Amino acid sequence: MNNFFTNIPNQLDKEVMENIFTSQNIRIERILSRGQTSPEQGWYDQDENEWVMVLEGAGILLFETGKQITMEKGDYLHIQAHEKHKVSWTTPDDTTIWLAVFYW
Repeated sequence: MNNFFTNIPNQLDKEVMENIFTSQNIRIERILSRGQTSPEQGWYDQDENEWVMVLEGAGILLFETGKQITMEKGDYLHIQAHEKHKVSWTTPDDTTIWLAVFYW
């Protein structure tokens, strides 16, 4: 048995993406951010659909369409495959813990 809230480093020099579970049609990740954002250039353009939830902290997602969504603890969102997006902000003083479920 494991716990989603254990082994979280006190300091994060870069965003941490950890594969929690993978099967034929689904992949679950724990993503840890502390002030990290997506690279300035480029967008996430995934082949899979993504359901994402903020369990701790906060972040802002920016979409290629210009839509911006602020996500706080408990907020969740569905992102369609190939819906281009990026993380434009995460809390700098606390760890943001994301639960991401990718499926196809």
